Amino acid sequence: MIDLEPKQGKLISVGRFFKDYPVFPAVLLGTLIIMGLLSIFWSPHHPVRGDLRDRHIPPAWQEGGEWKHPFGTDQQGRDVLTRIMHGARVSLTFATATMITGLGLGLLFGCLAGYYGGHIDEIIMRFVDLANALPFILAALVVVSIFGSSFLTLLVIISLFSWGGFARQIRGEILRIREMDYVALARVAGASPTRIIIKHLIPGIINTTIVVATLGTGGIILAESTLSFLGVGIPPPNPAWGSMVAQGREYIDSSWWIAVIPGLGIACTVLSLNFIGDWLRDKLDPMLRQQIN
Repeated sequence: MIDLEPKQGKLISVGRFFKDYPVFPAVLLGTLIIMGLLSIFWSPHHPVRGDLRDRHIPPAWQEGGEWKHPFGTDQQGRDVLTRIMHGARVSLTFATATMITGLGLGLLFGCLAGYYGGHIDEIIMRFVDLANALPFILAALVVVSIFGSSFLTLLVIISLFSWGGFARQIRGEILRIREMDYVALARVAGASPTRIIIKHLIPGIINTTIVVATLGTGGIILAESTLSFLGVGIPPPNPAWGSMVAQGREYIDSSWWIAVIPGLGIACTVLSLNFIGDWLRDKLDPMLRQQIN
């Protein structure tokens, strides 16, 4: 019988190391961000046009590969590295815009529900439950079939499905902070609810908001990649990691790099964001700091 405990212990140790010291995830995420920004001004090849004479060239480290195309080429002779760079820009831009929209809605409704409570809280939380109850993929397919696939359509869909989770977490923090003495003193001093929320409550949840945004960005990238994989995500000819994986799956036996390398880009980005989010939570959450100390 094979003893799996030593291997499991090593995996746990590696995971704990990345959680405590997310240097490698930060460098990896920073590299992808730089690649995406660099693609605005320069890229090794054209991201859409390819040369059919260069189809299915393997990566440079594999036999038959060449350093002109370090990650190889796809079925249309397009450079995979170039498309990875442009895909990083598309995914990170989309994730940032969607995160700002979803987090803004979550912050607004979470603060209202947490501060006012009562019927306002009940109404907002029922909408949150409704958003969580709807099947995301099915709803996205229906909306895209009606309005068509576009950057704005995807942003609206994912924002409407992500704001509820943000609102629920922010509401929980507001419920805790609104009972503190300095908030009660501001209320006694005659401060309006708007002033209390802006001046006293929101500054108290900045740490939570940063952690929620970091962890949520990975989920947004994964959602966008899933929709692109299904053919209803970022519309062509824009390179998207999910659509690259979908196009490359037909050639997985002969040209594995077409699907595997974009898939690794998705996995590395999401995992890096999760590790960094866990590290930020440990550093910024005062209750966790007290438990650690």
